[in-house]
Amino acid sequence: QVQLVESGGGLVQAGGSLRLSCVASGSTFGIRDMGWYRQPPGEQRELVALISSSFRTNYADSLKGRFTISRDNAKNTVYLQMDNLKPEDTAVYYCYAEGFNVDFGYTSDYWGRGTQVTVSS
Repeated sequence: QVQLVESGGGLVQAGGSLRLSCVASGSTFGIRDMGWYRQPPGEQRELVALISSSFRTNYADSLKGRFTISRDNAKNTVYLQMDNLKPEDTAVYYCYAEGFNVDFGYTSDYWGRGTQVTVSS
């Protein structure tokens, strides 16, 4: 099992920046991809960005250039730097990790509880 705990959300004015962090604990040895999803009010959860254990990144097209994902494998932590925030970025941001069970050869998806990001106009 992997536990994920996010931090860094809050209220910011449009044009501002926030940095989210997510620390993984538990069976972290098998973690592969880590990343962030978000769920705006009244909408479905959507991909923000993913980063592999070898630091290959994948972003939602609409967020390229404003959001930057990074990762510290030694600290089992993934970060999301969000710049030039817009009101439409308001959402609950969820940390994600893909864990691989080396004993039985299957993968599992793990989620944090989410952190609220609110961007005022």
